[in-house]
Amino acid sequence: MEGPSENLPEPANLRFLRRLVTLLTVVMIGGLLVVVSLLVIRFSQTGPTLPDQITLPDGATAQAVTIGDGWYAVVTTDNRILIFDQLTGALRQTVEIE
Repeated sequence: MEGPSENLPEPANLRFLRRLVTLLTVVMIGGLLVVVSLLVIRFSQTGPTLPDQITLPDGATAQAVTIGDGWYAVVTTDNRILIFDQLTGALRQTVEIE
């Protein structure tokens, strides 16, 4: 003998809810794959290149380094910012910090 609920058709609201949950699952999996692939692409790019050696003026000690487009700057412990050319390594500018 069959149970009383086996012959009843599925309600339309339940069918709609089941499809909605399936669609949400597919969208979330797709979004997760997009986020992971963007992270992999972003982190696989090469970063900026620094020269092997930086020659600082006498008595200067590096405290921080920052890189721009075609230049890099070294902040020294004696309150100066030394801006160097990225290709040649030549000192472009010295900025005194007050």
